[in-house]
Amino acid sequence: MTHPPRVIVVGDVLTDVVAVLSGPLAVGSDTAAEVRLGGGGQAANTAAWIAAQGVDVTIVGAVGEDEAGRDRVAELDRAGVHCAVDRVEGAPTGTVIVLATDGERTMVSQRGANLRLSAEHVERALAAVPDAGHLHLSAYTLLDAGSRGAGLRALAAARERGLTTSVDAASAAPLRRVGAAAFLSWVRDVDLLLVNADEATVLAGGLDPAAQGRALSATARRVVVKRGAAGAVWVDRTAPVSVAPARRVAVVDVTGAGDAFAAGLLTAWLAGATPAAALNRATELGALAVSTIGARPRP
Repeated sequence: MTHPPRVIVVGDVLTDVVAVLSGPLAVGSDTAAEVRLGGGGQAANTAAWIAAQGVDVTIVGAVGEDEAGRDRVAELDRAGVHCAVDRVEGAPTGTVIVLATDGERTMVSQRGANLRLSAEHVERALAAVPDAGHLHLSAYTLLDAGSRGAGLRALAAARERGLTTSVDAASAAPLRRVGAAAFLSWVRDVDLLLVNADEATVLAGGLDPAAQGRALSATARRVVVKRGAAGAVWVDRTAPVSVAPARRVAVVDVTGAGDAFAAGLLTAWLAGATPAAALNRATELGALAVSTIGARPRP
């Protein structure tokens, strides 16, 4: 095992408003909840969890020229994340309202300044961190036309610089909107593709997880299918399938669990861990994430 190289994470920086509901949502009426406001965004969350593992990490993203944007960058700075975050004039910092209940969460999103992330900013940010060894892309950047150029440039620039690459498929609904064929063409030949069960079904059909992984390995060199309480599956083009069970913990809030999983997986894999060991670390951090409210590691 070696110390992982610096990781560049490209994607959304958001404000999360997380409401952990006391019971089913009473539509048209009131539902009691515990509400937290703080930093969110798939890329920013993953970067924070990577930093918490003692690995150097840079976040490349965009926020508005507003108080929320300043707060989000300050939080990441305190968490040990190097911020290459553009301040976009005339656009608000993105916000997500998260309704969490019964081990599931529903998100209502305003991506705001994240839609204005530019290929030029990504190019400058990558050039400024010559010690980077890996680039991780949140696919939200690819799934909206406004930021797609930045996501595509991030992957291309990483390859030009000899970095390994990974992509988190992000969310099933926008994947359906852009279509599996288009998305898979954008992420072709990445070193590692992370998908949850719903995303795997959108991209590979209703197969069993190992078969979904094998189908997607025609596009990505390695595929990890995250299955929540059922664990995770690692499929490599040139190696046997690895399977890991989930950790058994009391679930408080699943917000950010996939981001913590990604951070654990990447830091272990980049340090030279076997697929089984990398999955083990990923499920460990995912379990830690679901046991508390919010998407970020606690100080």
